[in-house]
Amino acid sequence: MEQEVTLWAWIVWLLKVLILAFLIGIPFLVIVVLISQGVYNRFLKKVEKSLEEKYQKKKGFTLIEVLVVLIILGLIAAIIVPRITGRVDEAKVETTKIQLRAIKDALEQYKLDNGMYPTTEQGLKALVEKPTTPPEPPRWRQYLEKVPKDGWGREFIYISPGVNRPYELRSRGPDGEEGTEDDIDVWNL
Repeated sequence: MEQEVTLWAWIVWLLKVLILAFLIGIPFLVIVVLISQGVYNRFLKKVEKSLEEKYQKKKGFTLIEVLVVLIILGLIAAIIVPRITGRVDEAKVETTKIQLRAIKDALEQYKLDNGMYPTTEQGLKALVEKPTTPPEPPRWRQYLEKVPKDGWGREFIYISPGVNRPYELRSRGPDGEEGTEDDIDVWNL
């Protein structure tokens, strides 16, 4: 029984050390471990003795032990979950930037072949199928398999000619609103 309590106490102590490592950092943790080890061992001996006296014949976990484990798991989840969810948004932004670069390359090839960019009316669809609205491209070919969408599944905004540029190409960004600061513009990649 004493070995089981000692093992359980070491597991609890190890989990505490890991949580401190996440929250505070390794250098501070080393100092805390060195200082608290002696104090914790004295406290642990008292706790072990009282537990042995109280639960000599009983086996299993107490409610407090289960709650401590649940709290530890909750703390670990609270640390890990925000990091994972933040990565999803970052991945969508990166996907959108890659799609914008691919469209930009296709638009440049279109201009090289035809001497002009597709008009706003022709849109990005002109990169997938030959436009039937004027001006019709003289040496058109298929530049993309399909018109890509941004990381959030929305269509890109394409305007040709653009303001001070040959065309405007952008995504509305994470909020889905045009003209906000989170918009992703092909000219600012």
